Amino acid sequence: MGVKERKLRQKEEVRCQILTAAWDIVEDEGWNALSMRRIADKIEYSAPIIYGHFENKEALLMEFTRQGHIKLLQLVKEAKERFEDPAQQLEAMWMAYWDFAFENTPYYQLMFGVEMGCCEWKANEIPEVAEGRKVIDGVLQQLIASSKNPDADSCLKFYSLWSVVHGLISINLTRRMYDERAFREDGHGDLNQAILKDAISGIINRIKE
Repeated sequence: MGVKERKLRQKEEVRCQILTAAWDIVEDEGWNALSMRRIADKIEYSAPIIYGHFENKEALLMEFTRQGHIKLLQLVKEAKERFEDPAQQLEAMWMAYWDFAFENTPYYQLMFGVEMGCCEWKANEIPEVAEGRKVIDGVLQQLIASSKNPDADSCLKFYSLWSVVHGLISINLTRRMYDERAFREDGHGDLNQAILKDAISGIINRIKE
């Protein structure tokens, strides 16, 4: 391995250490506890080294936001591939979205600003966002085309579905953050998942009519 390759490898290793340390802080204490100084102390590097990889905290948050959308897109695609019927695909994709929120809560908080300010980014900086929307919208358009109202607005239907799903997720995440034990023991997770399925099915059935 040449000198140039070795330096690039070392640089990537440090970058990975920074991301790992940052994620450990977030999982243990939440996003508000994250700072460039905390990361530097955790991996025993000077702050300038951290800033050499991420110019500021916003750049670091941007990277985690990107990672979250990549994970979410993969889950949505996998959900779609399990079915051939557009209605089943649509329900499965939104349920995958729900599962992602509770299995990857720190990511979801950052991506959509639940209990914190979300990272600011431009549409072209995270192409997975547009791709995910395109995957869902494509299925919506298929479903609409086969309905009795083929001129229905797929954009409107998308935001109707997203509003229901994101709204219920936000309510549940907020409650779970404040009272995790009660959330688990009183069955609200199962109840709200049933509510979600009922709401999604209702919108899908209206589209099909």
